[in-house]
Amino acid sequence: MYFYAARQPILDRNKELYAYELLFRDGLENAFPDVDGDEATSRMVEGSQFSFGLDDFLGDKPGFINFTLDTLQKKYPSMLPKEQVVIEILETIQPGKRLLAECQQLKEQGYVLALDDYIHQGVWRHFYPFIDIIKIDFRSTAADTINEIKLALTDFPHIKLLAEKVETNEEFQLALDMGFSYFQGYFFSKPEMMQSKALAPAQMTLAELLYETSKADMDLNKITQVFQRDVHLSYKLLRYSNSAIFKRRTEIETIKQALVVLGQAELKKFLSLLFTSQISSDKPAELMRMSMTRARFAEGLAELHGKVDTAKAFLTGLMSLMDAILDEPIDSVMNKLPLAKEIKEALIEKKGLLADYIQLIQYYEKAQWKEANQAINTLQLPNDKVPDSYHTAVQWANEQMKALGD
Repeated sequence: MYFYAARQPILDRNKELYAYELLFRDGLENAFPDVDGDEATSRMVEGSQFSFGLDDFLGDKPGFINFTLDTLQKKYPSMLPKEQVVIEILETIQPGKRLLAECQQLKEQGYVLALDDYIHQGVWRHFYPFIDIIKIDFRSTAADTINEIKLALTDFPHIKLLAEKVETNEEFQLALDMGFSYFQGYFFSKPEMMQSKALAPAQMTLAELLYETSKADMDLNKITQVFQRDVHLSYKLLRYSNSAIFKRRTEIETIKQALVVLGQAELKKFLSLLFTSQISSDKPAELMRMSMTRARFAEGLAELHGKVDTAKAFLTGLMSLMDAILDEPIDSVMNKLPLAKEIKEALIEKKGLLADYIQLIQYYEKAQWKEANQAINTLQLPNDKVPDSYHTAVQWANEQMKALGD
Protein backbone atom coordinates (compact mmCIF):
# COMPACT_ATOMS: atom_id res chain seq x y z
CA MET A 1 0.00 0.00 0.00
CA TYR A 2 1.25 3.48 -0.86
CA PHE A 3 0.76 6.52 1.36
CA TYR A 4 0.45 9.89 -0.29
CA ALA A 5 1.64 12.74 1.85
CA ALA A 6 2.41 16.41 1.79
CA ARG A 7 3.92 18.60 4.45
CA GLN A 8 3.24 22.31 4.73
CA PRO A 9 5.70 24.41 6.75
CA ILE A 10 4.63 26.47 9.77
CA LEU A 11 7.03 29.30 10.62
CA ASP A 12 7.55 31.41 13.73
CA ARG A 13 7.86 35.20 13.98
CA ASN A 14 11.50 35.02 12.85
CA LYS A 15 10.53 32.98 9.78
CA GLU A 16 12.24 29.97 11.32
CA LEU A 17 10.64 26.56 10.87
CA TYR A 18 8.46 25.73 13.87
CA ALA A 19 6.55 22.69 12.60
CA TYR A 20 4.88 21.03 9.62
CA GLU A 21 1.26 20.25 8.99
CA LEU A 22 1.08 16.70 7.65
CA LEU A 23 -1.61 15.93 5.08
CA PHE A 24 -2.13 12.27 4.32
CA ARG A 25 -4.47 10.59 1.86
CA ASP A 26 -5.13 7.04 0.76
CA GLY A 27 -4.05 7.64 -2.82
CA LEU A 28 -4.13 9.99 -5.74
CA GLU A 29 -7.31 8.45 -7.11
CA ASN A 30 -8.96 8.53 -3.69
CA ALA A 31 -8.42 12.21 -3.04
CA PHE A 32 -10.03 14.34 -0.37
CA PRO A 33 -12.97 15.01 0.06
CA ASP A 34 -13.89 11.49 -1.17
CA VAL A 35 -11.96 10.21 1.85
CA ASP A 36 -13.68 11.39 5.03
CA GLY A 37 -11.77 12.82 7.96
CA ASP A 38 -11.96 9.63 10.02
CA GLU A 39 -10.40 7.51 7.29
CA ALA A 40 -7.74 10.10 6.43
CA THR A 41 -6.58 10.26 10.06
CA SER A 42 -6.74 6.48 10.47
CA ARG A 43 -4.62 5.94 7.38
CA MET A 44 -2.12 8.52 8.53
CA VAL A 45 -1.69 6.89 11.96
CA GLU A 46 -1.47 3.45 10.38
CA GLY A 47 1.08 4.66 7.86
CA SER A 48 3.27 6.29 10.52
CA GLN A 49 3.34 3.03 12.44
CA PHE A 50 3.96 0.59 9.61
CA SER A 51 5.03 2.35 6.39
CA PHE A 52 7.30 5.26 7.31
CA GLY A 53 8.71 7.02 10.33
CA LEU A 54 7.53 10.45 11.37
CA ASP A 55 11.21 11.42 11.51
CA ASP A 56 11.40 11.01 7.75
CA PHE A 57 8.91 13.82 7.28
CA LEU A 58 9.45 15.93 10.37
CA GLY A 59 13.12 15.73 11.23
CA ASP A 60 13.28 17.23 14.72
CA LYS A 61 10.15 19.39 14.32
CA PRO A 62 6.60 18.61 15.50
CA GLY A 63 3.86 17.69 13.06
CA PHE A 64 0.29 19.05 13.12
CA ILE A 65 -2.06 16.15 12.42
CA ASN A 66 -5.83 16.46 11.94
CA PHE A 67 -8.14 14.45 14.19
CA THR A 68 -11.91 13.99 14.11
CA LEU A 69 -14.02 13.37 17.23
CA ASP A 70 -14.29 9.69 16.33
CA THR A 71 -10.51 9.22 16.01
CA LEU A 72 -9.99 11.13 19.25
CA GLN A 73 -12.44 8.86 21.06
CA LYS A 74 -10.69 5.81 19.61
CA LYS A 75 -7.50 7.13 21.29
CA TYR A 76 -5.52 7.28 18.04
CA PRO A 77 -3.33 10.17 19.31
CA SER A 78 -1.90 7.85 21.96
CA MET A 79 -0.28 5.81 19.15
CA LEU A 80 1.90 8.81 18.30
CA PRO A 81 4.68 10.26 20.50
CA LYS A 82 3.58 13.46 22.22
CA GLU A 83 6.98 15.04 21.50
CA GLN A 84 6.44 14.73 17.73
CA VAL A 85 2.82 15.72 17.16
CA VAL A 86 0.39 18.55 17.66
CA ILE A 87 -3.16 17.26 17.89
CA GLU A 88 -5.15 19.41 15.49
CA ILE A 89 -8.89 19.37 16.20
CA LEU A 90 -10.80 19.75 12.96
CA GLU A 91 -13.17 22.68 12.53
CA THR A 92 -16.01 20.27 11.71
CA ILE A 93 -16.19 19.09 15.35
CA GLN A 94 -18.81 20.85 17.43
CA PRO A 95 -17.71 21.92 20.93
CA GLY A 96 -19.39 19.62 23.43
CA LYS A 97 -18.84 17.53 26.54
CA ARG A 98 -17.34 14.56 24.69
CA LEU A 99 -14.75 16.70 22.94
CA LEU A 100 -13.97 18.59 26.15
CA ALA A 101 -13.28 15.30 27.96
CA GLU A 102 -10.91 14.17 25.21
CA CYS A 103 -9.06 17.49 25.24
CA GLN A 104 -8.65 17.40 29.00
CA GLN A 105 -7.30 13.85 28.89
CA LEU A 106 -4.86 14.59 26.06
CA LYS A 107 -3.59 17.67 27.88
CA GLU A 108 -3.02 15.61 31.04
CA GLN A 109 -0.99 13.17 28.92
CA GLY A 110 1.27 15.99 27.75
CA TYR A 111 0.03 16.53 24.18
CA VAL A 112 -0.05 19.93 22.47
CA LEU A 113 -3.54 20.80 21.17
CA ALA A 114 -4.58 23.14 18.37
CA LEU A 115 -8.00 24.26 17.12
CA ASP A 116 -8.17 24.30 13.31
CA ASP A 117 -9.94 27.03 11.28
CA TYR A 118 -11.31 28.53 14.47
CA ILE A 119 -14.78 30.10 14.38
CA HIS A 120 -15.26 32.18 17.51
CA GLN A 121 -18.05 31.07 19.88
CA GLY A 122 -18.39 31.70 23.58
CA VAL A 123 -18.64 27.97 24.33
CA TRP A 124 -14.99 27.49 23.33
CA ARG A 125 -13.94 29.31 26.52
CA HIS A 126 -14.42 26.02 28.40
CA PHE A 127 -11.70 24.52 26.16
CA TYR A 128 -9.13 27.30 26.51
CA PRO A 129 -7.33 25.81 29.56
CA PHE A 130 -6.44 22.75 27.43
CA ILE A 131 -5.70 24.46 24.10
CA ASP A 132 -2.20 25.65 23.14
CA ILE A 133 -2.69 27.01 19.62
CA ILE A 134 -5.64 28.50 17.75
CA LYS A 135 -5.44 28.51 13.94
CA ILE A 136 -7.23 31.34 12.16
CA ASP A 137 -7.87 31.62 8.42
CA PHE A 138 -6.18 34.97 7.94
CA ARG A 139 -7.79 35.68 4.59
CA SER A 140 -11.40 34.98 5.54
CA THR A 141 -11.43 36.32 9.11
CA ALA A 142 -12.08 40.04 9.59
CA ALA A 143 -9.67 42.12 11.66
CA ASP A 144 -12.47 42.99 14.11
CA THR A 145 -13.12 39.28 14.68
CA ILE A 146 -9.42 38.62 15.28
CA ASN A 147 -9.35 41.42 17.85
CA GLU A 148 -12.45 39.93 19.50
CA ILE A 149 -10.68 36.55 19.73
CA LYS A 150 -7.58 38.18 21.23
CA LEU A 151 -9.76 39.90 23.84
CA ALA A 152 -11.41 36.58 24.74
CA LEU A 153 -7.96 35.06 25.26
CA THR A 154 -6.79 37.76 27.70
CA ASP A 155 -7.06 35.37 30.65
CA PHE A 156 -5.28 32.59 28.73
CA PRO A 157 -1.85 33.99 27.75
CA HIS A 158 -0.49 30.49 27.07
CA ILE A 159 -2.59 30.23 23.89
CA LYS A 160 -0.73 31.22 20.70
CA LEU A 161 -2.39 32.33 17.47
CA LEU A 162 -1.46 30.78 14.13
CA ALA A 163 -2.34 32.59 10.90
CA GLU A 164 -3.29 30.23 8.08
CA LYS A 165 -3.28 31.01 4.36
CA VAL A 166 -0.70 33.77 4.58
CA GLU A 167 0.20 34.15 0.91
CA THR A 168 2.22 37.37 0.66
CA ASN A 169 4.92 39.10 2.67
CA GLU A 170 2.50 42.01 3.22
CA GLU A 171 0.03 39.62 4.85
CA PHE A 172 2.82 38.17 6.96
CA GLN A 173 3.79 41.64 8.19
CA LEU A 174 0.16 42.44 9.00
CA ALA A 175 -0.31 39.18 10.92
CA LEU A 176 2.96 39.88 12.72
CA ASP A 177 1.69 43.32 13.78
CA MET A 178 -1.57 41.77 14.99
CA GLY A 179 0.32 39.52 17.39
CA PHE A 180 0.25 36.14 15.68
CA SER A 181 3.00 33.76 16.80
CA TYR A 182 2.96 31.25 13.94
CA PHE A 183 2.30 31.45 10.21
CA GLN A 184 1.28 28.92 7.59
CA GLY A 185 1.17 29.61 3.87
CA TYR A 186 3.40 30.21 0.88
CA PHE A 187 4.47 33.78 1.59
CA PHE A 188 8.10 32.82 2.18
CA SER A 189 8.47 31.08 -1.17
CA LYS A 190 7.67 34.16 -3.21
CA PRO A 191 9.78 37.29 -3.78
CA GLU A 192 9.45 39.76 -0.91
CA MET A 193 10.68 42.78 -2.85
CA MET A 194 11.74 43.73 -6.35
CA GLN A 195 15.46 44.38 -6.10
CA SER A 196 18.69 43.01 -7.41
CA LYS A 197 21.09 41.26 -5.07
CA ALA A 198 24.75 41.11 -6.03
CA LEU A 199 26.53 37.80 -5.62
CA ALA A 200 29.34 37.68 -3.04
CA PRO A 201 32.84 36.57 -4.15
CA ALA A 202 32.33 33.04 -2.77
CA GLN A 203 29.03 32.80 -4.63
CA MET A 204 30.72 33.92 -7.84
CA THR A 205 33.30 31.16 -7.36
CA LEU A 206 30.51 28.63 -7.02
CA ALA A 207 28.81 30.01 -10.13
CA GLU A 208 32.13 29.57 -11.98
CA LEU A 209 32.34 25.96 -10.77
CA LEU A 210 28.75 25.31 -11.84
CA TYR A 211 29.71 26.49 -15.30
CA GLU A 212 32.91 24.40 -15.44
CA THR A 213 31.14 21.21 -14.33
CA SER A 214 28.36 21.75 -16.87
CA LYS A 215 30.83 21.26 -19.74
CA ALA A 216 30.78 17.94 -21.58
CA ASP A 217 34.52 17.48 -20.88
CA MET A 218 35.31 18.63 -17.37
CA ASP A 219 38.81 19.97 -16.78
CA LEU A 220 39.63 18.34 -13.44
CA ASN A 221 42.87 20.31 -12.96
CA LYS A 222 41.12 23.64 -13.54
CA ILE A 223 38.31 22.75 -11.14
CA THR A 224 40.89 21.67 -8.53
CA GLN A 225 42.62 25.03 -8.85
CA VAL A 226 39.35 26.90 -8.32
CA PHE A 227 38.73 24.94 -5.12
CA GLN A 228 42.26 25.58 -3.91
CA ARG A 229 41.68 29.33 -4.14
CA ASP A 230 38.94 29.12 -1.50
CA VAL A 231 39.78 27.53 1.86
CA HIS A 232 36.19 27.53 3.10
CA LEU A 233 34.95 25.90 -0.10
CA SER A 234 37.69 23.26 0.07
CA TYR A 235 36.72 22.46 3.65
CA LYS A 236 33.10 22.01 2.62
CA LEU A 237 34.11 19.69 -0.21
CA LEU A 238 36.30 17.51 2.02
CA ARG A 239 33.68 17.39 4.76
CA TYR A 240 30.96 16.47 2.29
CA SER A 241 32.97 13.76 0.54
CA ASN A 242 33.81 12.23 3.92
CA SER A 243 30.23 12.32 5.19
CA ALA A 244 28.25 9.20 6.11
CA ILE A 245 26.08 9.71 3.04
CA PHE A 246 28.73 8.09 0.84
CA LYS A 247 29.83 5.39 3.31
CA ARG A 248 33.48 5.74 2.22
CA ARG A 249 35.94 3.20 3.59
CA THR A 250 38.97 5.48 3.24
CA GLU A 251 39.31 9.09 4.22
CA ILE A 252 39.86 11.78 1.61
CA GLU A 253 43.29 13.45 1.78
CA THR A 254 43.43 15.89 -1.15
CA ILE A 255 41.10 18.16 -3.10
CA LYS A 256 41.70 16.23 -6.33
CA GLN A 257 41.05 12.92 -4.60
CA ALA A 258 37.78 14.28 -3.22
CA LEU A 259 36.72 15.35 -6.72
CA VAL A 260 37.57 11.95 -8.18
CA VAL A 261 35.83 10.06 -5.38
CA LEU A 262 32.67 12.12 -5.73
CA GLY A 263 32.49 11.74 -9.48
CA GLN A 264 30.99 14.18 -11.95
CA ALA A 265 27.32 13.60 -11.08
CA GLU A 266 27.80 13.98 -7.30
CA LEU A 267 30.11 16.97 -7.77
CA LYS A 268 27.47 18.77 -9.81
CA LYS A 269 24.93 18.01 -7.11
CA PHE A 270 27.21 19.19 -4.33
CA LEU A 271 28.00 22.48 -6.07
CA SER A 272 24.34 23.12 -6.82
CA LEU A 273 23.40 22.56 -3.19
CA LEU A 274 26.25 24.65 -1.86
CA PHE A 275 25.48 27.52 -4.23
CA THR A 276 21.85 27.54 -3.12
CA SER A 277 22.74 27.33 0.57
CA GLN A 278 25.28 30.17 0.26
CA ILE A 279 22.86 32.63 -1.26
CA SER A 280 19.97 31.59 0.99
CA SER A 281 21.95 32.06 4.22
CA ASP A 282 19.74 34.95 5.34
CA LYS A 283 16.53 33.13 4.41
CA PRO A 284 14.41 30.63 6.35
CA ALA A 285 16.23 27.29 6.46
CA GLU A 286 13.01 25.67 5.31
CA LEU A 287 13.36 27.43 1.97
CA MET A 288 16.67 25.61 1.44
CA ARG A 289 15.18 22.30 2.55
CA MET A 290 12.26 22.83 0.19
CA SER A 291 14.67 23.53 -2.69
CA MET A 292 16.57 20.33 -1.92
CA THR A 293 13.37 18.29 -1.78
CA ARG A 294 12.29 19.70 -5.13
CA ALA A 295 15.69 18.91 -6.63
CA ARG A 296 15.73 15.27 -5.51
CA PHE A 297 12.06 14.76 -6.40
CA ALA A 298 12.62 16.19 -9.90
CA GLU A 299 15.63 13.91 -10.28
CA GLY A 300 13.50 10.96 -9.17
CA LEU A 301 10.77 11.82 -11.67
CA ALA A 302 13.39 11.98 -14.45
CA GLU A 303 14.70 8.55 -13.40
CA LEU A 304 11.18 7.11 -13.57
CA HIS A 305 10.44 8.84 -16.87
CA GLY A 306 13.68 8.15 -18.71
CA LYS A 307 13.18 11.12 -21.03
CA VAL A 308 15.19 13.89 -19.37
CA ASP A 309 18.76 14.05 -18.06
CA THR A 310 18.52 13.45 -14.30
CA ALA A 311 21.23 15.99 -13.44
CA LYS A 312 19.35 18.63 -15.43
CA ALA A 313 16.12 17.79 -13.63
CA PHE A 314 17.89 18.01 -10.26
CA LEU A 315 19.29 21.46 -11.01
CA THR A 316 15.91 22.68 -12.28
CA GLY A 317 14.23 21.66 -9.04
CA LEU A 318 16.97 23.27 -6.97
CA MET A 319 16.78 26.55 -8.91
CA SER A 320 12.96 26.70 -8.91
CA LEU A 321 12.80 28.76 -5.70
CA MET A 322 15.69 31.05 -6.59
CA ASP A 323 13.34 34.02 -7.06
CA ALA A 324 12.37 33.76 -3.40
CA ILE A 325 15.97 33.28 -2.29
CA LEU A 326 17.29 36.31 -4.18
CA ASP A 327 14.13 38.43 -3.82
CA GLU A 328 13.82 39.18 -7.51
CA PRO A 329 11.94 37.83 -10.55
CA ILE A 330 12.99 34.42 -11.82
CA ASP A 331 13.87 35.71 -15.30
CA SER A 332 16.31 38.22 -13.79
CA VAL A 333 17.87 35.46 -11.68
CA MET A 334 18.25 33.12 -14.65
CA ASN A 335 20.04 35.79 -16.67
CA LYS A 336 22.79 35.84 -14.03
CA LEU A 337 23.43 32.10 -14.03
CA PRO A 338 25.14 29.91 -16.66
CA LEU A 339 22.35 27.34 -16.90
CA ALA A 340 21.14 25.18 -19.77
CA LYS A 341 18.50 26.59 -22.11
CA GLU A 342 15.98 23.89 -21.11
CA ILE A 343 16.27 24.86 -17.44
CA LYS A 344 15.71 28.54 -18.15
CA GLU A 345 12.73 27.77 -20.41
CA ALA A 346 11.20 25.58 -17.72
CA LEU A 347 11.53 28.18 -14.95
CA ILE A 348 10.86 31.36 -16.92
CA GLU A 349 8.41 30.29 -19.61
CA LYS A 350 6.98 27.18 -17.87
CA LYS A 351 7.68 25.14 -21.01
CA GLY A 352 8.90 21.59 -21.52
CA LEU A 353 9.07 18.39 -19.49
CA LEU A 354 11.15 20.02 -16.77
CA ALA A 355 8.37 22.58 -16.25
CA ASP A 356 5.87 19.71 -16.05
CA TYR A 357 7.98 18.11 -13.31
CA ILE A 358 8.01 21.35 -11.31
CA GLN A 359 4.24 21.67 -11.67
CA LEU A 360 3.75 18.12 -10.39
CA ILE A 361 6.08 18.84 -7.46
CA GLN A 362 4.02 21.92 -6.57
CA TYR A 363 0.84 19.85 -6.60
CA TYR A 364 2.50 17.50 -4.11
CA GLU A 365 3.61 20.37 -1.86
CA LYS A 366 0.04 21.66 -1.66
CA ALA A 367 -1.57 18.20 -1.37
CA GLN A 368 -3.53 18.80 -4.57
CA TRP A 369 -3.89 15.08 -5.24
CA LYS A 370 -6.46 15.29 -8.03
CA GLU A 371 -4.26 17.62 -10.07
CA ALA A 372 -1.17 15.54 -9.23
CA ASN A 373 -2.87 12.39 -10.47
CA GLN A 374 -3.85 14.09 -13.72
CA ALA A 375 -0.26 15.28 -14.23
CA ILE A 376 1.13 11.79 -13.55
CA ASN A 377 -1.27 10.28 -16.08
CA THR A 378 -0.48 12.96 -18.67
CA LEU A 379 3.27 12.36 -18.26
CA GLN A 380 2.67 8.59 -18.27
CA LEU A 381 4.72 8.15 -15.12
CA PRO A 382 4.34 4.93 -13.09
CA ASN A 383 1.56 5.91 -10.68
CA ASP A 384 2.64 3.50 -7.95
CA LYS A 385 6.27 4.72 -7.80
CA VAL A 386 5.85 8.49 -7.59
CA PRO A 387 4.92 8.53 -3.85
CA ASP A 388 8.09 6.61 -2.98
CA SER A 389 10.11 9.08 -5.03
CA TYR A 390 8.66 11.94 -3.00
CA HIS A 391 9.29 10.21 0.33
CA THR A 392 12.88 9.52 -0.75
CA ALA A 393 13.32 13.19 -1.66
CA VAL A 394 12.10 14.36 1.75
CA GLN A 395 14.44 11.99 3.58
CA TRP A 396 17.37 12.92 1.35
CA ALA A 397 16.81 16.64 1.90
CA ASN A 398 16.88 16.11 5.67
CA GLU A 399 20.20 14.25 5.35
CA GLN A 400 21.71 16.94 3.14
CA MET A 401 20.78 19.72 5.57
CA LYS A 402 22.80 17.90 8.22
CA ALA A 403 25.73 17.20 5.87
CA LEU A 404 25.96 20.80 4.68
CA GLY A 405 25.68 22.25 8.18
CA ASP A 406 28.63 24.03 9.67
